[in-house]
Amino acid sequence: MHVCCLIRMDNISNLKFEFRLPKDLRDRFNLACRQSGVNSSSVLRMLMSNYIEDHTSNNKSDKRENIKLDKKAENINETSISIGEMYCGPGGIGLAAKNASITHKGMNFRFSHRWATDYHADTCMTYENNIAKYEENCEVFNADVKTLDIANLPRVDGFLYGFPCNDFSSVGETKGLHGEFGPLYSYGVRYIDKFNPKFFFAENVSGISSANSGVAFKTILKDLAEAGEFGYTLTIHKYQFENYGVPQARHRVIIIGMRSDLGVNFRVPKPSMKIKTVKECIENPKIDSTAGNQEITRQSAAVVDRLNHIKPGENAWTADLPERLQLNVKGAKMSMIYKRLDPNKPSYTVTGSGGGGTHVYHWDEPRALTNRERARIQTFPDNFTFFGSKESVRRQIGMAVPVEGAKIILEAVLKTLAGQDYESVDASYKYEDFVN
Repeated sequence: MHVCCLIRMDNISNLKFEFRLPKDLRDRFNLACRQSGVNSSSVLRMLMSNYIEDHTSNNKSDKRENIKLDKKAENINETSISIGEMYCGPGGIGLAAKNASITHKGMNFRFSHRWATDYHADTCMTYENNIAKYEENCEVFNADVKTLDIANLPRVDGFLYGFPCNDFSSVGETKGLHGEFGPLYSYGVRYIDKFNPKFFFAENVSGISSANSGVAFKTILKDLAEAGEFGYTLTIHKYQFENYGVPQARHRVIIIGMRSDLGVNFRVPKPSMKIKTVKECIENPKIDSTAGNQEITRQSAAVVDRLNHIKPGENAWTADLPERLQLNVKGAKMSMIYKRLDPNKPSYTVTGSGGGGTHVYHWDEPRALTNRERARIQTFPDNFTFFGSKESVRRQIGMAVPVEGAKIILEAVLKTLAGQDYESVDASYKYEDFVN
């Protein structure tokens, strides 16, 4: 029995090539590619190009064609895994994916962006100018996900989303699934249901595990595990990014789902435990005077006076402040209020919102950090330019995932898909503990 095989030969132009193969040969070929962690189309391109090189004549037109083939052959051993992002933010995960790559058995594996979406216009402009414009075919949709035509988004191999965390955060009231933002995770499930990507990357604050007494997390995990035609094997872990070399104590729950029919399990990459201090991050090297997003906030005389009485590592509640500088606050007293950084430790968590006293304060100078300094703490390079007002940029930086932390996780995803071993640790949570 022969079957018709329709192979997409070019992910960019969508060129397709149709031919007939014995069914057993096709099935064995697909199995071999899957077990090797390589893309079947990439292997076919390589085989076809090698055959053409070996069997073309030496006339001038063929030589010109061979030159073109040789240029393509330079990238023949590369497998590109297409990705799309929902709630993309300014590009923390996006830049991490852009920079992530591995080599295994002579084959290079990397990601290629196809689409991204966010409802915030400045955020989309930042993503467009730092990520999308460097890709051959990536479209950024500035739209509210509630009105987005999810069914017509491009199909991708990997789906990434850091669904809004406002209703799961420990900062403020934790509404969970009952809040305005809590149910937004479900739009990602809709995409997975429609397109069955090979893997997904879902990120949220550590408070998600306890929102609504744990009921919200259980619901989210169950929906993700059962999404799509095949379902997904989940690896659920609370990453402490300071243990991965990020100069910030930022803890996030990240769920990696591998499509169940692939027969692979993602493992949590082992942390390096190399701690980077905030002083090293901001001062080595020093930020160039021409760097973007480096405007210094003009502090009021009262704020300067208050900060001069707060030692590095202290906040408005733990410092020995004179009565005239003490804050008259009733109820919960958040530890970040006018907290000055300890230069010998990673920064505390950089946030994207909040009023007076929440802007992250320099350990030596009596001022809030600049947006560029905050971006460094989030491991964005200095040539990554954020668009929008100063407060809009602060929001974008605070909502992002640390670039270098996300890169480590995404390279572990590549290794999983390629069948490459790597050092790992046990995940923080087991899916079975939530659903049984």
